[in-house]
Amino acid sequence: MAGTKVLRSLLHELRQASPNGCIKDSLAARYILAQYKKFATTEQQVCKARNEATFLGQTYLTYLTSQRKYVELYKEFHGRGERSVRDTADLVGFKLPSDPK
Repeated sequence: MAGTKVLRSLLHELRQASPNGCIKDSLAARYILAQYKKFATTEQQVCKARNEATFLGQTYLTYLTSQRKYVELYKEFHGRGERSVRDTADLVGFKLPSDPK
């Protein structure tokens, strides 16, 4: 992933994780932007730290994405007490046979 794409993805994930959806005053966003500017290189510059910073950004991005998906799955499948047979079948994708009487 290119550095700019990683930055945009990180800011998007931070926006998703923010309770109000605004990251203007976020310390994490400020830190990420400062690090991105610190390791910005020109075409004539070769910088190992730039590659390390990109790798670190991808690692943070993976963590934030995984954390968001975990919370979504937890909310969907967390036990809410007893479920009916129909609710359980719907949850796992099964269809109950119809039993006409």
